[in-house]
Amino acid sequence: MGSEGPKTVTVHVTGFKKFQGVAENPTEIMVNNLKAFVEKRGLPAEITLGSFTVLETAGDGALPLLYKTLESSISKTGAMSNDQVVWLHFGVNSGAPKFAIERQAVNEATFLCPDELGWQPQQQPIVPQDGGTSRVRETCCSVDAIVKFLKKKGHDVSISNDAGRFVCNYVYYHSMRFAEEKGYKSLFVHVPPFSRIDEETQMQFVASLLEAIASTC
Repeated sequence: MGSEGPKTVTVHVTGFKKFQGVAENPTEIMVNNLKAFVEKRGLPAEITLGSFTVLETAGDGALPLLYKTLESSISKTGAMSNDQVVWLHFGVNSGAPKFAIERQAVNEATFLCPDELGWQPQQQPIVPQDGGTSRVRETCCSVDAIVKFLKKKGHDVSISNDAGRFVCNYVYYHSMRFAEEKGYKSLFVHVPPFSRIDEETQMQFVASLLEAIASTC
């Protein structure tokens, strides 16, 4: 049995570095600035920010740091803690006009261009022991409730059932698989470039998203 008391949510956040066609990745800037932003703005008492990690925009190349982050978050939280743990991942969709909460990831790596380390898999299962490329993992987070919360806050956001087949989907699949094994949660969010939605608005969105996670977890 865990310790009694109110349940809190610890959120560990990741973004990505630059990649082909995106010289400045907004998620890197957002992750690096998030701690200072929420310290000024404030967060609900039941939510705590854990780690802030910027990953290489690479499939296998992102995994060592990703898994180090995931394992570290578990060791810091502790098996007997009353905390819920959520791994919150951000990626950029260069053509998107609004935010998208990703409901699922598919066990398929088909990169339309090489990642930042030159890898370009085609119709390859991300985790072969999970079976074929049609295997889908769905987040345990309440996507519908999160989007409803965000829309009430005035944010232009929708639910997506396709995270693509590039690095975002690749990382999300690994994260959800790990989360399911540990009894925690994983969520991926695609954001537009700053040229479509400015940095301040996006930071306000992330703060509202953290509130949504706290209220729905």
